[in-house]
Order: sequence, then C-alpha cells, then structure tokens
Amino acid sequence: EFVEIARRGLTYSPVSQILVEKSIKGWKEIEYEVMRDSNGCLITVCNMENIDPVGIHTGDSIVVAPSQTLSDKEYQMLRSSALKIIDALKIEGGCNVQFALNPDSFEYAVIEVNPRVSRSSALASKATGYPIARIAAKIALGFTLDEIENAITKMTYASFEPALDYVVLKIPRWPFDKFTYANRKLGTQMKATGEVMSIGRTFEESLLKGIRSLDIGVDSLDLPELKNFSNDELKELIKEADDRRIFALAEALRREFTIDEIYDLCKVDKFFLHKIKNIIDMENKIKNENLDANLLAAAKKMGFSDKTIASLRCSTESEIRSLRKRFNIKPVYKMVDTCA
Repeated sequence: EFVEIARRGLTYSPVSQILVEKSIKGWKEIEYEVMRDSNGCLITVCNMENIDPVGIHTGDSIVVAPSQTLSDKEYQMLRSSALKIIDALKIEGGCNVQFALNPDSFEYAVIEVNPRVSRSSALASKATGYPIARIAAKIALGFTLDEIENAITKMTYASFEPALDYVVLKIPRWPFDKFTYANRKLGTQMKATGEVMSIGRTFEESLLKGIRSLDIGVDSLDLPELKNFSNDELKELIKEADDRRIFALAEALRREFTIDEIYDLCKVDKFFLHKIKNIIDMENKIKNENLDANLLAAAKKMGFSDKTIASLRCSTESEIRSLRKRFNIKPVYKMVDTCA
C-alpha cells in the first residue's frame, strides 16, 4: 500500500517530492470552528468529533456536534490551542482547526487549519444557528463581533458563543449504489458525494433520524445484506471500513460481540459503541416485551420510526401510528436559536 501511495504521490508532485510523516491512525479526530475579528476578539462557534478515528477522511466520517467523549480538560486544551492558532495567524473571519488526539494520553497533533468557510462550517452553522459565512462577510467589511447582531435572538451579539443542548450528526452519502464496481474501502481520500444532517435530543435519536434521511432504503441500523456475512467477514468489515461500517457495528452487537472486542478492531470510541448497543437493546425490548405507553414513548424518544417498530413487532405502520395516537405520543418541533 505504501509503495502504491508513494508512487502516485511522486507522479503527481510538481517537484517530485512527498512528505512521509508519523502515523496517527486510530487517534480521535476533533474539529473546532472558530471566529476572530480585527480587534482580536475570539470565539468558538462549536466543536465536532468524528466517530471514525483518524485514518478516514473527515468527509467520509460520521461527525457529531458537540463532541461527546472529551473530558473537560481535553476540551479546554484543544479549544485554547484552536484560539491561539487563529490568533497567531491573524485570521479575520471563520476558521476550521482539525486535531488528532491520542485516546490514551493528552498528546495531540494539528492535522490542518482551514482559514475559510469549509464543509464543516456549513454543518456548524446549521447545527448552532450561528451564520458563520454571513458573519465572516461582515468581518471582511470591517465590522467587529460585538457590533454584529444575532439575527435570530435579536438580543445577543455575534461575540456570544452558541450553546447546544442537543446532538447533531452529519452522515455521509456515498455513490456506491450507482458506481457498483468502485472500491468501497474508505481511507484518506474522500469518496462521499453528499451528506445528511440530523438533530435529536440524544445521540441515538440523531443517528436513527440520519440513517432514515440517507435515502438508501434503510429505516434503522439494520442492513439486510449483512445477515449473510459470517462472523469473520463481519470482523473484516469493521476493521477495514467501508460505507457499511456503522451497520456492521450494529450487526456485531446483535451477534453479541463484546464492546471491547469491537473497539480493538476499529478504535471507534466505546462511548459510541455503547450508544449503538442501546439501540440494539431497545430493538430486543420492542420485539419481546409488551408495547405499552412507556415502552413506545421510550422507543420514539430514541428515534425509532413507526415503520421500524412495526417490522420488529410484525405489525403494520398504521397500527403503530394509531396506538401512538391513543397513548397521545406526538412529535414536537424545537427551535435552533444559539442559546441552550
């Protein structure tokens, strides 16, 4: 693999040189979206965490905002670093700083700094309700953060950091259903051609909403083709990630693989594996227990659709819907307004 990648790099390099660096594969990948104005006023719009560790392009990773697995010390350490970087570079406007954090120590590396509105900025803007591109444009015109009014609240200014009391997920959409002969393996070159965003009260709800939005004919964390995989094939899919990894993690937990076993294969933080296990545990409850008001409400809060609950109960979607109405369990809509 190394020879192939090095040869390709040397072929395309105008100076016939490549840079070979120490591997940080398996570290956590964390991003901070930061803003700075001409007065040197600095704020963090939000931070994001890739569910996949370093080794898979951030555009091919499921990303969660705000980060879920950082301790306060780690969060503050990386936040301070991001603000120092944007200050030292004297950037006026938005900036995206990507870090790799060693999960076993406080060692971290800066992967890259994007002094512009990036793909992550679009996610951060929608996730927080803080219009990064609009504010960056105003800063470019000479305004400072304490002069720009928050268009949503009309009370606060752009120097006020957004607060999130919900979980936002970005899930990539790959074109392998159209390009059936393409190599599905994910690495440092981005292969996704689109993405979906979902917002939920919990990580589980956000994940299940996002899966349904992908438009791949799947309503839950259950990909039918994986049922035919042997345990060894499933392990290989978890280890060498492709676009089906999130479903493979769920399938492995259904087959009662332990969380430690799965972590050793893929280095996806155990927190996320426990969250996926919560979804699998709820599936088992829906299948095997009496579907009363409490269980149905808990399943809906976790992001299960009526269709998924119906298929687990061997019932119909309309029956689950009428049961839900009888129990007075209805969806509500909340506002993204930069203030928790």
